[in-house]
Parts: sequence; structure tokens; C-alpha cells
Amino acid sequence: MPTYSEINKDSLLWMYETMVTIRRFEEQSKREADAGKLRGIHSSIGQEAVPTGICAQLSDDDFVLGTHRSHHHCIAKGVDIKEMMAELLGKATGTNKGKGGTMHIADIKKGMLGANGVVGSNIPVATGVALSAKVRGTDQVSVVFFGDGASSQGSLHEAMNLASIWKLPVLFVCENNRYAESTPFEYAVAGGSVANRAAGYAMPGVEVDGQSAVEMFEVAREAIARARAGDGPTLIEAHTYRYNGHMGADDPLGYRTQEEQDYYEARDCIKRMEEHLLDGGYATESDLKAIDERALAAVAEAAKFADESPFPDPSELTTDVYVSYP
Repeated sequence: MPTYSEINKDSLLWMYETMVTIRRFEEQSKREADAGKLRGIHSSIGQEAVPTGICAQLSDDDFVLGTHRSHHHCIAKGVDIKEMMAELLGKATGTNKGKGGTMHIADIKKGMLGANGVVGSNIPVATGVALSAKVRGTDQVSVVFFGDGASSQGSLHEAMNLASIWKLPVLFVCENNRYAESTPFEYAVAGGSVANRAAGYAMPGVEVDGQSAVEMFEVAREAIARARAGDGPTLIEAHTYRYNGHMGADDPLGYRTQEEQDYYEARDCIKRMEEHLLDGGYATESDLKAIDERALAAVAEAAKFADESPFPDPSELTTDVYVSYP
């Protein structure tokens, strides 16, 4: 995948196409779920800008670890969407041979070390990955995404403490979408902020508009530079919003208002990037239409590939369970 160091036409167009591809992929995933082809989908529609602004500056050699809601992390990191869709449908051609499903997608070649269905579980793993990079003397960076629901997990606080002590190259990125399943952020998180907890661990804590890929890019640029320079971790709290329910058929209006939903949808990250591209003269409406058509075609191809792919042979049930050592 390309790596960008500054905001320019190329990086803006890459971010726009990435976000549109994520949106179209998620919409198709929901259709597949509605057809009964997969179970347990957690949609990231509305949150596309958060990993896109960060991953625009990462290479395949850098590492990303995700959550149970992680399709957008995978796509932003460059994981093949055909293999992703096959994984969602449990097919042998999937990223994990159909054994991981929607919540456990990984692709080592792309530095995507895995989504995970256990809340907060990837935070210490990402910290260990950062320690590995430091011990090996590389300039690799580890990025872990988690939700506001994981922000009070002990694993986060232990990991931030160790990362700060050892000045590890890791970014702790909280995607604060305001609801842990149906629990409001204001009710569950003391102090009114996740970012302000960084002060207790002697690291920068930054709040950012997670509905703006440009602002995500700028905040991430500084944090990534610090990490590569050996100056340690950063805690980023990205304020974002998921449009759909927690998962499946969950109705979000059972615990939030239509007015709130309308407010955030009016600030949609893709719409805002469209306006930025058009107002800045970076693209025309026909350019953006072509990008959308390209994304739709790619997702349709991914769905066809997944549908036509075989399920794993029953003999695969006992493979990939243990690691063989020489």
C-alpha cells in the first residue's frame, strides 16, 4: 500500500477512495448477513476516517491490531477485500482460511496482526509488538484500536504504563463512538475524557475529530514521528460515531435519539472529504463518481469471489491449531 507523509492531492484521493471502499464493503457485508450467509457482523459505517487517516502514513512493515469491529482497520491497512469477504462467509479462500470470520481477520503480509472479539485484548499484544520493534532496532510502529468500552480495561492501563516506561513505539487509538454496545460514554467513563488519562502515564493525550480524515492524518503524523524517533507512545481519542446498532439487527434508536443520529450523519466523514476535495480543487464531481463506481465494482467482485469460493474441507478442522517446532 502507498505511504504518504503529507496532505496533498494524492493522499487526499487515497483517503477518499479508502473510506468509500470501506463504506461499500460494509454495506455489502450487511446484505450478506441479511441473506443468512454470515453471523455476528459489527458494522463500522460512520467510523471510516479514523483508521484511514492513520494508515495513510503506515507501511506494510508497520503493525495494526483491531477490535471486534475491525473491517475498516483491515481495509485501511491494505488487506485484500476479496479475501476479507471470503473470510466473512467462512470460505477456504479467506484471509484465515475461513476459520476466523468477521471478528478475527488477519494478514501478516500487510502488517494486520488481527481483529479480536475480546474487548481490549489486543492492547497488550500491540505493546508487545512495539517492544519487539524496539529490541530489534527497527523504526516500525504498532497501532492498536479500541473503543470507549475498552478504555477502562486494566489491560490498557498496564500497557500504557509499560509503554511509557520503556518508550515503546505504539499508538493507543480510542475510537470513541459514544456507546459501548448501548451504554453511553458519559455514564461509563469518569472524567469526561479518555485522552486525559494519558497524563498519568507521562505521554501525550490528544482528542481529535474522528469524522475528519484530514485531522486524523495530522494528529497521527505527529504521534507516528514521535514513535519512530524513539520518544514513546501517544494516546489518541478520536471522537466518531457508528450509524448502525452494536451488531446485527440491534436498533440504535432504542438507546439514542433520532436527533443525535441526524447530527452525526450530517457530519459524515465521506461527505466532508467530498467537500474538501471539491472546494480545494483536488477533484471534480466526475472524479468522485468514478471512484465510487470503482469501489462498488471492487466490492461486487469480492462478493462474487466469496460466493463462488469453496468451504474448507472438513479435514482442515484440526489444522492450524498448534505451532510445529523443528
